[in-house]
Amino acid sequence: MNSAESWRFSKAIVRKPGPSFVDGITTSKLGPPIFKKALEQHEKYWRALEACGLKVLSLEEDPRFPDSTFVEDVAVVTPYRAILCRPGAESRRGEDAEIRPTLSGYFPAVDAITSPGMVDGGDICQAGTRFFIGLSRRTNEEGARQLTELLKKDGYSASWVDIRSTKGLLHLKSGLNFLGDNRLAVAGMLAGRKEIEGFEVVPVHPEESYTANCVRVNDHVLVAAGYPRFEASLRSLDYDVIPLDVSEFRKMDGGLSCLSLRF
Repeated sequence: MNSAESWRFSKAIVRKPGPSFVDGITTSKLGPPIFKKALEQHEKYWRALEACGLKVLSLEEDPRFPDSTFVEDVAVVTPYRAILCRPGAESRRGEDAEIRPTLSGYFPAVDAITSPGMVDGGDICQAGTRFFIGLSRRTNEEGARQLTELLKKDGYSASWVDIRSTKGLLHLKSGLNFLGDNRLAVAGMLAGRKEIEGFEVVPVHPEESYTANCVRVNDHVLVAAGYPRFEASLRSLDYDVIPLDVSEFRKMDGGLSCLSLRF
């Protein structure tokens, strides 16, 4: 999937944050999110997806699940199927079932990770026909095994990356993301990992590690605003960069990739 054509997404699913968003799970010490500002940032985010050529389905808020705006965590999608995750945080169990009817309208098959497996979509990074699966506090070995078997059905391979002892990473994609063109954006805590051998690494400066959670969407790369070193690195490689302010989502341990399912 190194050609430009193989990066053509046409659709995305997002979910508006609701007032209960401020009650979600977080390990950050950045203070509570400002809800009005989060709504404004979320709209700019999905408008940017539209500008990248995607038709965006915006789901209504779900007050039962404060973290449900992070829709990427509840499913892994490929052109062949959607795989419902079983979130690692108990408070998020049920988000997967709630989104199933929506995904059933888009994908020919819908599978699911089952107990005792746990998978968060934020731990899953697709790099062409290869998937990196992060073993974390939210994704366990049984979940990784089930996901690997489901992906193999469609010709994908998987490499497991254990980040359970890596400080500063909630999810794998907090520090590792595919840029296309056989390139990976890699935060310092994952530099040199043998699992990423064979890829060209675009390093993320230690002071800008948050921006490693970037998103390649067709001819563009969405990046968190305010990280000039990484943005300059991408521009030097001729990427069309779209900076977006996601400060309120960062307060809730979220980033750019978490906010949409793209396919």
